[in-house]
Amino acid sequence: MAGHSKWANIKHRKGAQDAARAKLFAKFAKEIMVAAAKGGPDLSSNASLRLAVSKAKAKSMPKANIENAIAKGSGTSKNASDSFKEIIYSGNLKHGIILLVICLTDNQNRISSDIQYLFKKANGVIGKTGSIPFNFERKGILEIKIEGIKMDDLEMAIMESGAEDYKIEDEYVTIYTNPSDFDKVKEKMEKMGFSNFETAEVTFVSNDKVQLNEEELDKFMNSIEEFEDHDDIQAVYHNVDIDIIKE
Repeated sequence: MAGHSKWANIKHRKGAQDAARAKLFAKFAKEIMVAAAKGGPDLSSNASLRLAVSKAKAKSMPKANIENAIAKGSGTSKNASDSFKEIIYSGNLKHGIILLVICLTDNQNRISSDIQYLFKKANGVIGKTGSIPFNFERKGILEIKIEGIKMDDLEMAIMESGAEDYKIEDEYVTIYTNPSDFDKVKEKMEKMGFSNFETAEVTFVSNDKVQLNEEELDKFMNSIEEFEDHDDIQAVYHNVDIDIIKE
């Protein structure tokens, strides 16, 4: 889901069924609740909550759902949030594939068992819990659909915003920022008239991509779907280049 992988975005755009959206919004709500519980309900003073809300808004989560999650997390609702813990798993699959799996769970034993099962089913091996693979870098991501936009104006806005870099793929522009500059860049883009973000989050990006052939890619996508369908898994990041199929 949330993490910035093109597959996660494609899956969201093409799979807009009610059930898929409900699952996606439930994961956003959990993240918002945890952020509000830790830092309070005020977005101006709670950076983690701002990021969680930005991510949810970019995927069209209803305002009422967001406000309800903030209320639950901050204890202002009768149904106060459960105590969720973030756990990070990483591991390796065949063909040099590396996975980074971010979980939010209220049952550490359950998620540990389930993660082991998912890696085993994907013919993978789990690494050290809590570690971030060396080839993953934390980045701010803003994605904008370029249909109907003057590219000269957009590129000028990106350069003036303080973004690190940007990339044009298909009908989308992906803007990369230093994590600490994410709020500033996002705010500047909005002030310059570019606020319709398809993705707006601080996430992990792989610097070392591997290429798969069509059969390998199909199997990999199926494995990723199984990870992402788990209720306690918030995001799955990987180092597969899904734009290029190896001959």
